[in-house]
Amino acid sequence: MTNSRTSYFWGVLVLLAIWQIGAWIAGEMVLAGPFTVLRKLVSEAGTRKFWLHVSTSWMRVLASLAISFITAVPLGLLLGSNPRADRLASPLIYLTYPVPKIVLLPLVLLIFGLGDMGKIAMLSLILFYQLLITTRDAARSVPRSARYALFSLGGTKRHLFAHVIWPSTLPSVFTALRIATGTVVAVLFFVESIGTRYGMGFYILDAWGRGDVPQIFVGIVVLALMGVVLYETFDILERVFCKWNQL
Repeated sequence: MTNSRTSYFWGVLVLLAIWQIGAWIAGEMVLAGPFTVLRKLVSEAGTRKFWLHVSTSWMRVLASLAISFITAVPLGLLLGSNPRADRLASPLIYLTYPVPKIVLLPLVLLIFGLGDMGKIAMLSLILFYQLLITTRDAARSVPRSARYALFSLGGTKRHLFAHVIWPSTLPSVFTALRIATGTVVAVLFFVESIGTRYGMGFYILDAWGRGDVPQIFVGIVVLALMGVVLYETFDILERVFCKWNQL
């Protein structure tokens, strides 16, 4: 943990130094420096509207993560542990997975509307496939010897899932969630640029329209912090629930 914090400290320090040098070269009108952005962030943090933007984005992200997790992970476990079900579902997965989900945004918004439901549905759809494929492949890779060993000891299919398949796939699920953090934050900006008045995506585009460069960077920093918080949260959860995998 100490090494991780030290790495973060030096990483942030180097990033801030590069950022400041870039601001000196490009000029504050093009690239607002870190101290300028910090002053703007402190100013914005004192307004209720800013926190409404932040909380709206968090609500959409957490809702989409929850929906994709409770739908994709159980299905991935089922397909990975049941070859017959996997053979039936594989053609559909192979045909739909390569399709860039973001191109379906007009259809998703048409079906679910321009409000929160449409944006959450779009985020959930993108995250669903990432979690489904990873979970299914992890469940597939559980060695047959582990399955036979459990059955030889009198275990049932329920025991197989609880004590072999689920623990074996859990680290991969957390890995998929960490990878998904970058995707969900990027797509969040895109979906919040359409048909909404709240959210960090709208916040950044509104600042861009007014030429408020410091506010643009405040929005970027907030989105980056959201990604870091999500990544670290899943990392901590993995260490808590997969202690056996840390040895």
